[in-house]
Amino acid sequence: MSENISLVHSTRIPAGQAGELLHLPRQKAQWEWMSFFVHRLQPGDIYRTCTEQEEAAFVILGGTCQADWGHGPQSLGKRRNVFDGYPYTLYLSTQTHVAFTAETTCEIAECRVPSELQLEPQLITPKEVVSSLRGGENASRQIVDVITPTFPADKLMVIEVYTPSGNWSSYPPHKHDVHNPPAEVALDEIYYFRIQEPELVPSRPLSNDQASGFAFQHLYSGENAEGKTLKTRDGDAVLVRSGYHTVVAGPGYHVYYLNFLAGSSRTMAVTEDTQHSWIRSRWKTPDPRLPLVKE
Repeated sequence: MSENISLVHSTRIPAGQAGELLHLPRQKAQWEWMSFFVHRLQPGDIYRTCTEQEEAAFVILGGTCQADWGHGPQSLGKRRNVFDGYPYTLYLSTQTHVAFTAETTCEIAECRVPSELQLEPQLITPKEVVSSLRGGENASRQIVDVITPTFPADKLMVIEVYTPSGNWSSYPPHKHDVHNPPAEVALDEIYYFRIQEPELVPSRPLSNDQASGFAFQHLYSGENAEGKTLKTRDGDAVLVRSGYHTVVAGPGYHVYYLNFLAGSSRTMAVTEDTQHSWIRSRWKTPDPRLPLVKE
């Protein structure tokens, strides 16, 4: 993988089978901060790991499991898939062992960041995340804050975002590639996409090999730069290394993306593209379809 590649496709594993849907250690991604993995477990499967010299966040994308990180098994998971409610998320700091035992078909997103701090493990339940609406009209979306800058972690921040079909998201385009606090800090960012297929709702499986839905993510570095536009499908990940970025959901397909961020400071200070900031003055109300998910 060259450092210029930003789009990573997941491995297509047939429904009913277990495996690693996405394997992206930071050495392969050729960046400093984050490693990212997505695991699918079938009932009875066990996934064991140790954080070693890293902190990690494990987001239950769908299904249920038992997790034991040294205090006895605890139940994690409630939603069938990412469009069925808020997440359970397990935060672990360095030198912590954990074992996940699937009760149903279960998918887990795992992000790791180098760290030397030993902090208390924390389980974040659906009741503890904070949902809000952002933007207006066809540039509105639902934000679910999972691990915020005020959360006692070292570097990681975690957010879930829901964008109604046809809407723009992460808009106005913004960037966070320069360490210039308090105005902006340098953050690497992962966008992990799941696309809702309307014809399959409410029985949509966790992953669907025949999914036709899509979103576009546009990345560019300057006011007059052409940049690149990436077509993302269910299970794809985009690595945002620098520059401005924004997302638009394909009409007919609600879009979810899971953001992991880490960098020079644990703050969400960004710089908007001033060419497009004027749109804020035109927004009146959020899209009436929002919120897309509730607890």
